[in-house]
Amino acid sequence: MKGLLISAPSSGTGKTTVMLGLLRALSDDGLRVQPFKSGPDYIDPAFHKAACGRASFNLDGWAMGADLWQSIAARGRDADICIAEGSMGLFDGVATRGQQGFGSSAETAQAMGWPVVLVLDVSGQAQSAAATALGFRSYLPDLPYAGVILNRVASPRHERLARLGMERAGLPVLGVLPRRGDLLLPERHLGLIQAVEHPDLDAAIADYAAFVREHLDLDLIRDAAEGHDLPYREKMPHRPPAQRIALAQDAAFSFTYPHILEGWRDAGAEVLPFSPLNDEAPDRTADLAWLPGGYPELHAGTLAAAETFRDGLRRFAETRPVHGECGGYMALGEALIDASGTRHRMAGLLGLVTSYEKRKFHLGYRRAVLQASLPGFAAGAALRGHEFHYSSIIEQPDAALAEVRDADGTLVPETGSWRGHVSGTFFHLVAQEEPA
Repeated sequence: MKGLLISAPSSGTGKTTVMLGLLRALSDDGLRVQPFKSGPDYIDPAFHKAACGRASFNLDGWAMGADLWQSIAARGRDADICIAEGSMGLFDGVATRGQQGFGSSAETAQAMGWPVVLVLDVSGQAQSAAATALGFRSYLPDLPYAGVILNRVASPRHERLARLGMERAGLPVLGVLPRRGDLLLPERHLGLIQAVEHPDLDAAIADYAAFVREHLDLDLIRDAAEGHDLPYREKMPHRPPAQRIALAQDAAFSFTYPHILEGWRDAGAEVLPFSPLNDEAPDRTADLAWLPGGYPELHAGTLAAAETFRDGLRRFAETRPVHGECGGYMALGEALIDASGTRHRMAGLLGLVTSYEKRKFHLGYRRAVLQASLPGFAAGAALRGHEFHYSSIIEQPDAALAEVRDADGTLVPETGSWRGHVSGTFFHLVAQEEPA
């Protein structure tokens, strides 16, 4: 299973442009390309799928045990090449070891045997960029490197000087991308806008592909791919929380990890999408209603007016479980206060009141030990996940769902809550903890 990992010294260097352009260009060349994302991210995989037509999966050494990792890696067994996109900087992770590591992209590359393609933003420097690249190569000597891509190069002279530095450092240059300000994808407070919201995503990705095809050595990049022989599981190790799952899916609720949905379907569960923004209630024949995260704070007025959705969800919750993650959790509460300070009525199945008026950043891995059951997991189960939002809790009168700690073991106040058949968490579930 040969592959490459696209990474960089930090965020904002252009690795997403390179990733999407490579996925589309190699696919256009007739290769079966399997995308992956290193670390927790529920937005980028949708862009990857749009670029190459295959579902993208997260590989996360902090949150995932070996069984889940192997079942996810197996998604690339029939591909000609795997391309993974790193998170943040190459070596960035947490300080305390998780299930298999510290969550860095370098660990993903090492585990899979995928050489690193280091994308360097050389704006404002020339030969000095080679010192950065050389430091990265020396930091973990046994980490394989395919080479570097020089990004945001200002002129032919700038390119010559930057190449000279790389030659002195002994680092192959896989291509040089000139500076172009029109290649940036639109962003909002949680990063990129969702793929489904981009006004013309296919045209944008086609432009990226043409750009990298013109300026990168695709043959050299493709030939640099390598990989380890690893044990693989064909199916996801987790069981679905129900046989028929009503899943909220629209611009307000779309943050689901692909391996979660794949695991449900692998086990024979049926996923029944519905749209709260279109005032749709969950399917009355479903066994469970699941509201994933997303952007309810941007659609609070529409959700407040969605009477059919709200009434249908309330009737559903009288006899069957309902669970919400992050944005879904907020929508299950009593009210949501938007950025302007306006209070909007939500489903009222929990007493939770949240506010987006005064934004406070909540980001990081979470380990939760359940104090009550939630769909698919009994009380006492240890879950691993990730929290990423700007909303604050104003009221939370219901019973705590879990004892929740960050990656270093420090308690966090976002415990989740439950009432009757309804539960919710601010963290996004990645996996149940596997035995050591």
